[in-house]
Amino acid sequence: MTDYKDKLETKLIHSSAGSENAIKSGAVNVPIYLSSTFHQESFDSFGPFDYSRSGNPTRQALEQNIAELEGGEQGLAFASGMAAISSAFMLLSAGDHVLVTEDVYGGTYRFVTDVLKKYNIEHTFVNMSDLEKLANAIQPNTKVIYIETPSNPCLNITDMEGIIKIAKANDCLTFVDNTFMTPLYQNPLELGADIVLHSATKFLSGHSDIIAGLAVTRTKELGEKLAFIQNSFGSILGAQDAYLLIQGFKTLSARLEQSSNSTLSIADYLYEHPSIEEVYYPGLTSHPGHYIHNRQSTGNGAVLSFRLPSKAAAKAFVENIRIPVFAVSLGAVESILSYPATMSHAAMPRDEREKRGITDGLLRLSVGLEHIEDLIKDIDQALEVAVKQVDAEPVIS
Repeated sequence: MTDYKDKLETKLIHSSAGSENAIKSGAVNVPIYLSSTFHQESFDSFGPFDYSRSGNPTRQALEQNIAELEGGEQGLAFASGMAAISSAFMLLSAGDHVLVTEDVYGGTYRFVTDVLKKYNIEHTFVNMSDLEKLANAIQPNTKVIYIETPSNPCLNITDMEGIIKIAKANDCLTFVDNTFMTPLYQNPLELGADIVLHSATKFLSGHSDIIAGLAVTRTKELGEKLAFIQNSFGSILGAQDAYLLIQGFKTLSARLEQSSNSTLSIADYLYEHPSIEEVYYPGLTSHPGHYIHNRQSTGNGAVLSFRLPSKAAAKAFVENIRIPVFAVSLGAVESILSYPATMSHAAMPRDEREKRGITDGLLRLSVGLEHIEDLIKDIDQALEVAVKQVDAEPVIS
């Protein structure tokens, strides 16, 4: 035997984590344990499972899988991405303060602004592309720095190493939302982050069929604390969905690689199109943070955003596009077109959205597995029709 370690693409398919019964039987898939409770053989000592809120063999296999893939000590599976994020924030106490990246997902913004404040937990939104601004925003009671990189929907990049150094110097934990990159392209725990979070509904699942969230902690101690929150709140992932998510892991590499290649081609096309005001994608050398992203990530992902001149142009584009579904969410085998102002960031007030570049003309595209030529032709015809419709509208003075 050698000390050779399998690459992550191999680990996604042949994870060492699995149930004892699957190993004994030779089954290539983890069984789905549809059981709410478990018989105990002894009056004085219980087995590893007693009640599925506290632990289920299928969910445990998933949690072990994601911990291994992210290089962490403990993985935890939740009923949604927001359940994972909310549970991580519940590690805070009244009187604590949290720094949150300015351009954060709308659901996270809502939780921080409308829920945390009820528990006397303070927050400050800060532009985390500016390390000096971040350092100056730290207060004596700051306990957590929350990072989203690339951010949603403008794909802004945060220098994770720089932030983590500042956090450690000020005795703060760092949480990183790694939904867009997945462990295939980005490993925040290796850079020193304390908790990595995922909306596993997205790329990790990949098929628009489940809602799920994952968290991985860098240390066992932090994992035990978060597991206590998970069990207390009871916002756990069911066995059926855990099984489907494990299946999603197995195709992540192939899916994300093809989608990312297509996304770069679309980004290049949009960047050259005269009707597009701006394209947001870290794979473009023109993108702010491109070089930082390349340093801390091994891929550019399959999400881009682009800005049209107006809401009317965006509306016309959406109504004439044929292949992508127009829907909330991202990261699936089908391309998904979203309008952040009324979808992912609807919880954010208009003035706050516009500060973050989420204008009425902004659209977000999650690129799926359709043929790239079909996608570009479809985008091209939708832009052509949208531009004609908008140009034909009467000017109201």
